Amino acid sequence: MIESIDTSLIDWSRAQFALTAIYHWLFVPLTLGLGIIQAIMETLYYKTGKEFWKTTAQFWMKIFGINFAIGVATGLILEFEFGTNWSNYSWFVGDIFGAPLAIEGVLAFFMEATFIAVMFFGWNKVSKGFHLASTWLTILGATISALWILVANAWMQYPAGMDFNPDAVRSEMNDFWAVALSPVAINKFFHTVLSGWIVGAVVVIGISSWYLLKKRNTEFALGSIKISALFGLVASILTLWTGDGSAYQVAQKQPMKLAAMEGLYQGGNSQGLVAVGVLASKDQYNDATDPFLFKIEIPYLLSYLGDRDLDAYIPGIANIIDGGYQTKNGQTVLSAQEKIAKGKLAIQALADYRTAKKDKNEVAAKEARAVLDENFAYFGYGYIKNPTDLIPPVGMTFYAFRIMVILGGFFILLFIVASILSYKGKFSDKRWLQKVCLWSIPFVYIASQSGWIVAEVGRQPWAIQDVLPTSAAVSNLATSSVQITFFLFLILFTILLIAELGIMIKAIKKGPAAVEQ
Repeated sequence: MIESIDTSLIDWSRAQFALTAIYHWLFVPLTLGLGIIQAIMETLYYKTGKEFWKTTAQFWMKIFGINFAIGVATGLILEFEFGTNWSNYSWFVGDIFGAPLAIEGVLAFFMEATFIAVMFFGWNKVSKGFHLASTWLTILGATISALWILVANAWMQYPAGMDFNPDAVRSEMNDFWAVALSPVAINKFFHTVLSGWIVGAVVVIGISSWYLLKKRNTEFALGSIKISALFGLVASILTLWTGDGSAYQVAQKQPMKLAAMEGLYQGGNSQGLVAVGVLASKDQYNDATDPFLFKIEIPYLLSYLGDRDLDAYIPGIANIIDGGYQTKNGQTVLSAQEKIAKGKLAIQALADYRTAKKDKNEVAAKEARAVLDENFAYFGYGYIKNPTDLIPPVGMTFYAFRIMVILGGFFILLFIVASILSYKGKFSDKRWLQKVCLWSIPFVYIASQSGWIVAEVGRQPWAIQDVLPTSAAVSNLATSSVQITFFLFLILFTILLIAELGIMIKAIKKGPAAVEQ
């Protein structure tokens, strides 16, 4: 562990990881959604024997493959960055964090690699049933891969199933199922994967609408829209449900993130949810100024979402920093300053324990261990220098949350309209709707990225919630090294993105008729 580090190194290391994650998440959600859609189309081919569905499935499979390959490449770089840029993090919790990633590599990745070759190259070489099974197993592998990665991420948000070993200075897993099946992990998995389904549905509808606008491949486009619109509508409704579960988990486990999401500085009972609003600048977190220039609020909704009670108390940023309020089980919450003091006690107790062990003074070691165990819940706070450092970027978190929710509502409406008109056979006559669908493609990516901004920016300054801040997780590198690699990755990823878009556009212009039978 480290006592002091250049803040610019922390910022550049975070920026590099964020850059890689943003590019990675451009490809993953499309493969998760598009994979299911293409599998449904191949299932229709298997059941009906119509070559139309085979050609349709092959076309979307080609788009899937382009994204899948680059998604794997960027994902591998992300995992390597834990060792290069966040070595203190990897040392401190590698025994826990590495387990789901190892399972993802051994189980899911090899499952994908085994069946994806059959999916792409097995047409007319294996039976229709085996090929269909390979397609579904490839998509299942991709989804299982997402599961274990999201379990690892959820553990960073809510570290469960662990004990701290002061002899090794590492956190160790004591309950695998507490890690794998934590309520945060379950909600995060379903919410994230379902949002990927929405991305896939919007992309398919948007590209299909382009064909209708060009008055070509009409049957293919309408068939694709009919399946994707209904699929997207189901995914959107389920995402709304899992989003509610996620909001509840955030309120219970990460109250500061919830306060930032709502721009809530002074909490209280019967809190309303801000539907739309414009934040004002605040000089101090606890001053009396109104945090909003303008807002429209839904009464009582935040209290209900946060605690399933219209009258529930929801703490604001000032309440969390100053402490003193009571939780629903009657516990009085410590102030940030008190948590920092306890965290410093824990860090000092760890140093005393290791010294005593080295000197073979078992009595002193036992005393230091008792102090460490008593205060370990606040261990990470010992690295926080100022209570205000515990406040995440409120503006970014607040606006990203609203962008995600508003666009989510728009997609539900879009899927409803598209489903009704496609099943009534009137979609091809609505050029305005086709244009809306086409231009919805960039917006679905904005919504998807906004969700991750809320999740990751909203929990700052923590690498692991309450246990390890980013200032103590970063590798002790030269800032210039991280800056150089940041710009190298920026150039590399941008070239890959341009190449990927070029290949996709070329495939789309050729159309489904160009796919080999």
